[in-house]
Amino acid sequence: MTAIKGARERARGEITAAIKDEARKQLAAEGAAKLSLRAVARELGMVSSALYRYFPSRDDLLTALILDAYNALGQAAETALAAAGAADTADARPGRRGSADAAAPAARWTAVCRAVREWALAHPHEYALIYGSPVPGYHAPRATAEPAGRVARALIDVVRDAYTAGALHEPDDPLPDAVVGDMLTLVAEQGVELPAGVVARLVGAWAQLFGLVGFELFGQFNRVIEAREEFFEQAVLQLARSVGLPMPAR
Repeated sequence: MTAIKGARERARGEITAAIKDEARKQLAAEGAAKLSLRAVARELGMVSSALYRYFPSRDDLLTALILDAYNALGQAAETALAAAGAADTADARPGRRGSADAAAPAARWTAVCRAVREWALAHPHEYALIYGSPVPGYHAPRATAEPAGRVARALIDVVRDAYTAGALHEPDDPLPDAVVGDMLTLVAEQGVELPAGVVARLVGAWAQLFGLVGFELFGQFNRVIEAREEFFEQAVLQLARSVGLPMPAR
């Protein structure tokens, strides 16, 4: 019975993966708004009633694709952060130049931002699904919130580590009272151990990161910026400075 159950689970997993793969093809060809369970079933040679056993509605299929996209993007950011941290540790060994010095926080920040851009350029239609125009009639369930925050948490980790090490330059410009309230609520809800002023700058930088990526991916930089990789690298370094991270020596 265990073997039969395992075979059934594998078969269900394979069919689920095939459904999502075909749905991603539809995203690329038609856009999320035109995603159709019937069309997916037709392309896979399935009857619609069989597909509904895997995804009861279009919104269920959209949610699965959205979760996959957020998690893949988050994994890319977290992997880049871990790799940058490992490089910092190696550089900090006795007898090595460089170190966990002023350059390290900015390098870790840039690694996360670079991973976001690279993933988006490699998966433009999936990126558009989560950061493009909203799908008419679709409302994302609460289950998407945690995966959606993985990139933000990676950036928070960089800033929090710098703050804990006493390397963060805290902003001295005052925030409007209403913004302070929002930031304190965010700090309490998310357990972000940072001052409200730092969190406000961090939220702004997070939004600007995705603005940079979106502008490049959706064509707003056409005939404006040709050296896009170099422009991006400089821009995210400016974002790192804006949140108070120490800058590498030139």
